[in-house]
Amino acid sequence: MRIAVDAMGGDNAPKAIVEGIVLAAKEFKDIEFILYGDEVAINQYLDGEANIKIVHTDEKINSEDDPVRSIRRKKKASMVLAAQAVKNKEADALFSAGNTGALLTAGLLIIGRIKGIDRPGLLVTLPVMTKENSTFTLMDVGANADTKPENIHQYAILGTEYAKFVRGVEHPTVGLLNNGTEENKGNDITKRAFQLLKADKSIHFIGNVEARELLNGVADVVVTDGFTGNAVLKTIEGTALSMMQLIKSAIYDNGPKAKLGGLLMKDSLSGMKDVLDYSKHGGSVLFGVKAPVVKTHGSTEKEAVYFTIKQIHEMLASKVIDDLVEQFETKNTDQEK
Repeated sequence: MRIAVDAMGGDNAPKAIVEGIVLAAKEFKDIEFILYGDEVAINQYLDGEANIKIVHTDEKINSEDDPVRSIRRKKKASMVLAAQAVKNKEADALFSAGNTGALLTAGLLIIGRIKGIDRPGLLVTLPVMTKENSTFTLMDVGANADTKPENIHQYAILGTEYAKFVRGVEHPTVGLLNNGTEENKGNDITKRAFQLLKADKSIHFIGNVEARELLNGVADVVVTDGFTGNAVLKTIEGTALSMMQLIKSAIYDNGPKAKLGGLLMKDSLSGMKDVLDYSKHGGSVLFGVKAPVVKTHGSTEKEAVYFTIKQIHEMLASKVIDDLVEQFETKNTDQEK
């Protein structure tokens, strides 16, 4: 396995990126990491790992850069070179913590869509609060603000494949995010998407689901348009951070008794923090392109990088992309006949 890494992407690059890659390199000896970026800056954080190599470049894409223009004009940028390596089969996956729009553009324009998939979407894995070690998949969380019912139908197929191959869910349930559970709820897009999902016997569609039930594990895969999905994801992320801050303030701002109680509950609170920490489930996957393209937060630290590499390792080992290519290309061939 070979992973092309944009070592210069993100707020804490290259330090956090390289330190996270070093953690992963020690565990995943079957992965070769190709780091694209400033060789001198990257070498500061390496310790002679045999499965890490560097491809030097001085150019990088900044967070404020226009996504399409930067991909087309910055030909030697670390993200662009990493994407080209995947396109040329010199690497099997692309990882970055950099400019999200630029990474989506690189995935679509350089690596390319799987034939038959209209619009690849961003997929995330999030924790279920009511079941230990349980997760669900949400898609699309921001790749496409304007989405057709047919796109949502494809997200259900893509999400089902991811849940089966990567998360190991044998018969994943699929829910359509809506403003009510009744079949006639929603706008024109969700109503039409509902009928497409209902008619597809290859997926286990359970109907509409509401946002308040997501963290209770209402479905293994939840699909929606990119605008709604992004808003929901950021709401979940913000709520988790606010809850932890609220608990912390309640302990430290209310005298000795509260502090003693916090000390007695330290292990329980640590477990709660782990459940709320969505970064431990990996990054956002641009799913529907010809290779894994995975994004983690720009403010990420080394632990989140490690967990994202673990996620990519699972994707490559499961050969989920190969299965998608075969499934959609076969479907297209049959339709052309």
